[in-house]
Amino acid sequence: MSVGGPDGADMLFSNSSSVLATNVTAIDELLGGTGREDEEPGGFYRPFSVFSVLALTLLAMLVVATFVWNLLVLVTILRVRTFHRVPHNLVASMAISDVMVAGLVMPLSLVHELNGRRWKLGRLLCQAWISFDVLCCTASIWNVTAIALDRYWSITRHLEYTLKTRKRISNVMIALTWLLSSVISLSPLFGWGETYSEEHLECQVSQDPSYTIFSTFGAFYLPLCVVLFVYWKIYKAAKFRIGSRKTNTITPMAEVVEVKEAERRPQMAFTARHATVSFQTDGETWREQKERRAALMVGILIGVFVLCWIPFFLTELLIPLCSCDIPPVWKSVFLWLGYSNSFFNPLIYTAFNKNYNNAFRNLFSRQR
Repeated sequence: MSVGGPDGADMLFSNSSSVLATNVTAIDELLGGTGREDEEPGGFYRPFSVFSVLALTLLAMLVVATFVWNLLVLVTILRVRTFHRVPHNLVASMAISDVMVAGLVMPLSLVHELNGRRWKLGRLLCQAWISFDVLCCTASIWNVTAIALDRYWSITRHLEYTLKTRKRISNVMIALTWLLSSVISLSPLFGWGETYSEEHLECQVSQDPSYTIFSTFGAFYLPLCVVLFVYWKIYKAAKFRIGSRKTNTITPMAEVVEVKEAERRPQMAFTARHATVSFQTDGETWREQKERRAALMVGILIGVFVLCWIPFFLTELLIPLCSCDIPPVWKSVFLWLGYSNSFFNPLIYTAFNKNYNNAFRNLFSRQR
């Protein structure tokens, strides 16, 4: 007796294919698959390529490393009493903005990448993500600018830039940083452009041309001009000090100077014309070494900031104005390159500050 004829086998195969297709669709949605774009002809699921898996793994590692490193800086500043003053309050503000980038912005951006740059989480979460993205990244950029300004005034006006003045100015810069960042990030919520398209499942910063100009200049181009001007002034001041320190001269007036002794002794006279006394200091003073390290730190901080963010903000400014577009893969590259600045910021600052290295060592030794 036959278990089943040809018709039964066809029916069984048809049902199995239907169940398989349903399960694949469910898994695809669970993993954030890209839907039809990731399906081969015939409805079969096409898995991520090796390159995609590697790229997503590296991005996930970047998210974790950025969060942990900035959180470590914050914990150190809170636990070490000597860090409860300028300029560490500026560093704390920068670490807060960067830890928010890693904790609130980058994970949702990673989900966005997993979904093939299509937003499946609804309008409300889209608006929250874009608002936090603009807020935290803008605050991070302006915090770098505030640190550069603080270093500039410390090097060029160290006599007038007292501790009391420095504390007051740094608090004002922190308040202005977060206020300006809030204005730029919250403006689209009050009708200045649209961030979400339900039809195309798009979630992006408002493409309204007027908002694009306002946001890109307020978030990047204005602070870029400030930090470039500041570093140019720091470089000039450092170059002038090095030149004046190498050789210091004293030139008396070119006149005859007579020296007379007692009347009974022979008269003595000598002439000094254009006499120059040169002397050179032995090595750099402690303050000069500190200023040199500060200038180098600011230069690297600014250089990395420019390299990380300028590709993203150039495309953000040009695309809405010229009605052109670039491949999605380059949008992702430029965006994550900008996010990586939040990883480099604490690395650069702490690398040039021995106090942080000692504090990290003490923090970990206590945990053992």
